[in-house]
Amino acid sequence: MSDTLDTVFAALADPTRRAILTMLLEDDMAVTDVAEPFEMSLAAISKHLTILTRAGLIAQEKRGRVKWCKLQPDAMRAASVWMQGFGQFEPVNLDAFERFLAAEHLSEDAPTET
Repeated sequence: MSDTLDTVFAALADPTRRAILTMLLEDDMAVTDVAEPFEMSLAAISKHLTILTRAGLIAQEKRGRVKWCKLQPDAMRAASVWMQGFGQFEPVNLDAFERFLAAEHLSEDAPTET
């Protein structure tokens, strides 16, 4: 299981690969459509897709002359279960924390009544 987690997290470490996964959340896409928004060669995108495929995060299949990419959401299950092990920590609501700090700052600056 450790090797699988290492492979998944290594694949997720790259922002281009995370962007590709986000795009595939919408629908299956042809490789050329996946490559379109990125300023890199089709060969470079193909390398990213190979890494995602090896990690089991996507599947690629040929339909006619076109190679398609499809998200494999179950592949993240082990990583998700592993991360949930850290769930005992309360998530930080940064907006609420910022409001709290602003209110504290205002109360410190306010003149005290005597």
